[in-house]
Amino acid sequence: MAATPHLRPAPGSIPTEPGVYRFRDASDRVIYVGKAKNLRSRLSSYFRDFAGLHPRTQQMVSTAADVDWTIVGTEVEALQLEYSWIKQYDPRFNVKYRDDKSYPYLAVTLNEEFPRVQVMRGAKRKGVRYFGPYSHAWAIRETVDLLLRVFPVRTCSAGVFRGARNSGRPCLLGYIGKCVAPCVGKADPQEHRALVEDFCSFLAGDTGRFIRELEGRMTEAAEEMEYERAARIRDDIGALRAALEKQAVVLPDSTDCDVIAMADDPLEAAVQIFHVRGGRIRGQRGYVVDKVTDAGPGELMQTFLRQLYGALDGAEETEGTGTSVPREVLVSHEPEEAEAVASWLSGHRGSAVDLRVPRRGDKKSLMETVDKNAREALARHKTHRAGDLSTRGRALNEIQEALELPEAPLRIECFDISNLQGEHVVASMVVFEDGLARKSEYRRFSVRGSGAGGAEQHDVAAMYEVVKRRFRRYLEESARSGEVARMGGGPDEPTGAGRSGSEEEPAPGKFAYPPNLVVVDGARPQAEAARRALDELGIEDVAVCGLAKRLEEVWLPDDEDPVILPRAGEGLYLLQRVRDEAHRFAIQYHRQKRAKALTGSSLDELPGLGPARRTALIKEFGSVKRLASASAEEIAAVPGIGPKLAESVHAHLSGGPGRKGAEGDGVTAEQSEDGGGDI
Repeated sequence: MAATPHLRPAPGSIPTEPGVYRFRDASDRVIYVGKAKNLRSRLSSYFRDFAGLHPRTQQMVSTAADVDWTIVGTEVEALQLEYSWIKQYDPRFNVKYRDDKSYPYLAVTLNEEFPRVQVMRGAKRKGVRYFGPYSHAWAIRETVDLLLRVFPVRTCSAGVFRGARNSGRPCLLGYIGKCVAPCVGKADPQEHRALVEDFCSFLAGDTGRFIRELEGRMTEAAEEMEYERAARIRDDIGALRAALEKQAVVLPDSTDCDVIAMADDPLEAAVQIFHVRGGRIRGQRGYVVDKVTDAGPGELMQTFLRQLYGALDGAEETEGTGTSVPREVLVSHEPEEAEAVASWLSGHRGSAVDLRVPRRGDKKSLMETVDKNAREALARHKTHRAGDLSTRGRALNEIQEALELPEAPLRIECFDISNLQGEHVVASMVVFEDGLARKSEYRRFSVRGSGAGGAEQHDVAAMYEVVKRRFRRYLEESARSGEVARMGGGPDEPTGAGRSGSEEEPAPGKFAYPPNLVVVDGARPQAEAARRALDELGIEDVAVCGLAKRLEEVWLPDDEDPVILPRAGEGLYLLQRVRDEAHRFAIQYHRQKRAKALTGSSLDELPGLGPARRTALIKEFGSVKRLASASAEEIAAVPGIGPKLAESVHAHLSGGPGRKGAEGDGVTAEQSEDGGGDI
């Protein structure tokens, strides 16, 4: 492995001002974004002593084909631009902190007419207010159950709410006083929303006001000798105080801060954060990261703060989480550029933020507790095989050696075909980069007619079609991007020339980047079909192999005998994970298509045939298949279907002039692609 010879910019061409730089690969994809106080000093460090670089940095420099930079005025501007570019390009070699588990939140759906309180995980939604995160879902439910005595807001699902509204009877919580039952009109939307806002205010830290109000009402009831009402209010006060006791008091009441500790080793790091609001721990969260450079704790902490609080750009704040910048940010290791980071945080908050390492007192004691949690989290993470960077690197190297590839397959794409007796044929494409799934780049295909023959012939023909469609789109997008590049600059433009930070670049296509290795689910016939598709397109620099399920053999298109990888090896384990993920994704899409067909979806595009009439037709004939074999007169006999509409339905299903697209005709790549993401 060696650095790309032409990558190093000419001596003296790199400015000495602060700025942000980007490394790009041969496909013009941004693979690393960095910033520097002195661009010349930082960029030169990548080329002075290649052998002395961190192994992952060596891999990045070897993969890169170009480097460019943008000069900025201050270090704060560099922080902002670096974060913006990392979010835009998602470079494969940049440090990415990820949650070490799926944390539950207490969510309030303020975007609904009657907001609902519930436990939520996963991606945050617009119009929903979140509290937490919490360690356990049962802790949230216990807290909510206590608070419903005082704030009886809606907690039921949409189905239960509709059922109660239709029947005119509230659910059990409505009968026992833990819901004001807006479903049956006992509270109008304004009254219920006011109750929800009080619930949110209490969770946000405004606890004293509600307890004082209840104590005043209890005293008033006692003076009026309404002792039963006073006793109920007393119990309500007890419920609020019990809910508060579940949140540990660690600092004075006026303290709002985030306490962040990091533990690391040569390969990985773990971060724990405690969110303290009003002196109480309102939430706790953990992150882990694989080191991609030899960065020290100060640089890692700076990267973490940028990722954690950078989520505020264009996003709503979340109560009790790191996305709302508190007055104090306490860290176990001071960031490299502490003053610039503090200024950046102050800009997000709108007022001064105190960023420091606590040295004594209660805050130092709390930091020690958070640091202990970080060290334990790192120890737990090391036991997880898939998250181990060294293990993933070993897996890629084993695959490279076994298949005799010129370089490690940093990007692997796997294809699988799913069908039921030749019907509803679909295919999936999953992407793994650096041994980890990249779900945002998953794609799925609806396959055209795959030819006659048995199941294996169907699979082979379908595999050939899908691989050819995928790489034909890659060539088309490459040609378009090349045309844009020719229009934007001539061949004399120097390598590494600075680019403007405000320069608009066209978004890459869905198939813009080629893999190092294509894996197909199957044996030699499927691998040969994929290789044939690539050869016909003139693509020679992408390796192909097949993984057969029966004996887990790896087949190459031109070899008579399979390649046998060690059963306990990391390389085979990675290939199995890739193949199984492609199979899961294909099965998911196949089931969706079958379900859509069974519910009469082929009638969806027919004008004049609404849901009620479609339901009537399916109820009368039992299935779309029987409906397709019926005559126009039989269809017209169904109540609500006239002769003219019956003729349209008959023509649509029989492939006549009224049909817009027969089932099984297949779709174009544009229609069949799926954006991937959370699945």
